[in-house]
Amino acid sequence: MINPMDLSGKKVLVTGGSSGIGRATCIQLSRLGAQVIMMARNEQKLIETLYQMEGGNHLSYIYDLKDISGIEGLMKKLISETGALDGLVHCAGIAPMRPLNMTTHKFINDVFVINVFAFIELSRIFAKKGNFNPNSSIVVMSSTASFQGDKTKIAYSASKGALNSAVKSMAVELADKKIRVNTVCPSFVETELLEEYTTLAGEGARIKLLEKQYAGYISPESVANAIAYLLSKPSEYITGTDFIIDSGATSH
Repeated sequence: MINPMDLSGKKVLVTGGSSGIGRATCIQLSRLGAQVIMMARNEQKLIETLYQMEGGNHLSYIYDLKDISGIEGLMKKLISETGALDGLVHCAGIAPMRPLNMTTHKFINDVFVINVFAFIELSRIFAKKGNFNPNSSIVVMSSTASFQGDKTKIAYSASKGALNSAVKSMAVELADKKIRVNTVCPSFVETELLEEYTTLAGEGARIKLLEKQYAGYISPESVANAIAYLLSKPSEYITGTDFIIDSGATSH
């Protein structure tokens, strides 16, 4: 039986592949037949991801996306080895929390560098002639925090809201190149970031969060499946959208 989400022969760059949603995405894309090119800071964790993937043609690059100026050089090297890409998935991101009185310009900039600026730079280079194949897809990890307020999340929410807006304009601009662009907006996902958040929030935080997420915490694999869908042919008419996976959290 043919899998409509088959990605055999596709080459996809995934940032943040060393843990959480990024790792789950790399594993799922490999199972669907894609060649995955992973990018992250932690070499050991990337190796751990690689051991869990199917197929033997995947590549990994150790890189800190805070160095925006070096992204283009790395992308040129990467594409010279792989050829034109079919997909870009930006899962790398940070979610530090601070109240307003501690939300300095430097703090906001640090969040935006990884969450927004690196993504736009990656997309800019991806969309250059010769770097992508027709009918390519760009997917970026956003969050329901982009349209739902919460304490201590000013910088994080602002960065995700910026992604949502940027993606809509990018989708219009890149349509003539046959590149689709979408966000995935999960609520709380069972990852290391969630563990950090609930630890800082104090006792009972997990129970309180579950009261809002009626269907329970979201698994990284569920988000990875949504990303795979947005990279595959069944989503060929979906672009400029925010794909929400919230376990019911935004329904109230």
